[in-house]
Amino acid sequence: MTGVQTWAGELPAQRVEEAKGRAANLLLAFRHGNQLAFDESLDRILEEQDERAVLTLLAWIAAEAVRKAYAPEVGDRVLRALARRAPGGEIGVAVDEESADAARLVEAVRRGAVQTVRELVAATPDTTFLLGGLLQGVAMLLPLVAEEEVEHVIDELRLRQAAVPVGC
Repeated sequence: MTGVQTWAGELPAQRVEEAKGRAANLLLAFRHGNQLAFDESLDRILEEQDERAVLTLLAWIAAEAVRKAYAPEVGDRVLRALARRAPGGEIGVAVDEESADAARLVEAVRRGAVQTVRELVAATPDTTFLLGGLLQGVAMLLPLVAEEEVEHVIDELRLRQAAVPVGC
């Protein structure tokens, strides 16, 4: 029997589902205007998890709701419209496809500029365009790479995608 290995700091699948359920209860209380239930639920969640975990769960649920409610291109337009309403400032991010600079990403990776890569990815709320540009760049480079090197990379990627047996 094959299982999936969990890494340090990761929650087991059951705990993740429980956390999602608590976040859903919080959202239900908010949606129906039950301030007492919302406050109690939020206090309980914050006692058990840090703010980053709570926001991650809420963002996951919101993303699921958008994914189910809208076609992908419509959902993106709705989220971009919401993002444009956010106040500007240091945390503001560009919300259109022109902000996805795949050429700068490739240059930063080539230079080994880890911080620049992180900043480019973090400043791109919809990484679809950024990853699409990166994929196009890789496709353009493939003819220049020796066939055996390409096979080696493909094998490595397949290994990473395979479930890791428990105990390895």
